[in-house]
Amino acid sequence: MELLTTNNVWMMICTALVFFMHLGFSLLEIGLTRQKNTINILFKNIFIICIGLLLYCFVGFNLMYPGDFNGFIGFSGFGLDSPLTADGALDLAYNEGYTYWTDFLFQGMFAATAATIVSGAVAERIKIGPFMLFTVIYVGVIYPIAGSWKWGGGFLQTLETPFYDFAGSTLVHSVGGWAALVAVFLLGPRIGKFKNGKPQAIPGHNIPLATAGVLILWLGWFGFNGGSVLSADPGLTSLTLVTTCLAAAAGGVVAALFSTIRYKNLDLTMFLNGILGGLVGITAGADQMSPTDAILIGSIAGIIIVLGIALVDKLKLDDPVGAIAVHLVCGIWGTLAVGIFGALAGFDQIISQLIGIASYAGICIVSTFIILIILKKTVGIRVSEKEEIEGLDAHEHGMGAYPDFRLNEH
Repeated sequence: MELLTTNNVWMMICTALVFFMHLGFSLLEIGLTRQKNTINILFKNIFIICIGLLLYCFVGFNLMYPGDFNGFIGFSGFGLDSPLTADGALDLAYNEGYTYWTDFLFQGMFAATAATIVSGAVAERIKIGPFMLFTVIYVGVIYPIAGSWKWGGGFLQTLETPFYDFAGSTLVHSVGGWAALVAVFLLGPRIGKFKNGKPQAIPGHNIPLATAGVLILWLGWFGFNGGSVLSADPGLTSLTLVTTCLAAAAGGVVAALFSTIRYKNLDLTMFLNGILGGLVGITAGADQMSPTDAILIGSIAGIIIVLGIALVDKLKLDDPVGAIAVHLVCGIWGTLAVGIFGALAGFDQIISQLIGIASYAGICIVSTFIILIILKKTVGIRVSEKEEIEGLDAHEHGMGAYPDFRLNEH
């Protein structure tokens, strides 16, 4: 019972840290976008965590962990049920490390993150109603079905060499990243983002807030990766936190240096996204890597961030916060890195990682496209030109984030 209590307390702390990440995402997104859309972005982020928890309680948890199923889709019923032992008593240690309730809450915090990633990529021009409907379907149905393929004991877990994703480089970050890519493509760029085919900078209105957001996300990753050990095992937990931090630091430094060489300026936003890229990159194998492996993975992620953001611009896609480069491209890199570095390195593991990446790309791209194209053809997914120019806060919410400090924005 003492071990159960220790493990359970650690898991609850990690749950709180992952919850705190939603503040980090919120601050990052509003900091990198314009003042006139601040309320809109905050509203979306608050909606995501609230509806995400309710949906995960009602259907998501039992879609993601259905018990015995065909490996592709299963469902063990609506709502949450108290797990019981053979004699009818409450089974507190049903997972040999923490309670059923802690398991639900920890996994529920992960579920909402996928839609939060999309929120940043589509900021400043998506209608809030269709976005909310998309969130309900994606978080309530698509994410848990996809998650069951690995974490729920599905077909990717039963491969001869099982697909490996420790804390979600693919299962969380790429699931959000693929959806963000499709959504950005269907939405089109913000007014003024491209002029004569060339990308134009649209500066964020509060870089200090964005910086605070990244530091909060880094702190939250202690719970994101540390909690994914699923126990308070001192050796594995501490190693995981060390590899997580080293990858983040390396990603930030290398992104800052590489962007300086490439663009001849010390770009803080590249530094910040490099940190996030390193965190996403290490997430798939944080428990399998040595400190040196983690630094290499983070360093490569830092380079990928700079090139990834440039590629998104070259493709004339508009991602205001760099979510596609951070969560999708670095998520793919981190997943492949499991087969290249660390304890699981080997050709068979690389093949399994590629199968996993392709599987998640398939379900995410197809499902997102179907949901959004239906919404686009029916109610529309993009605000009018006037609403976009004047700001979503005024038109969709009837209020401003800083009513006493209005700026003349165009």
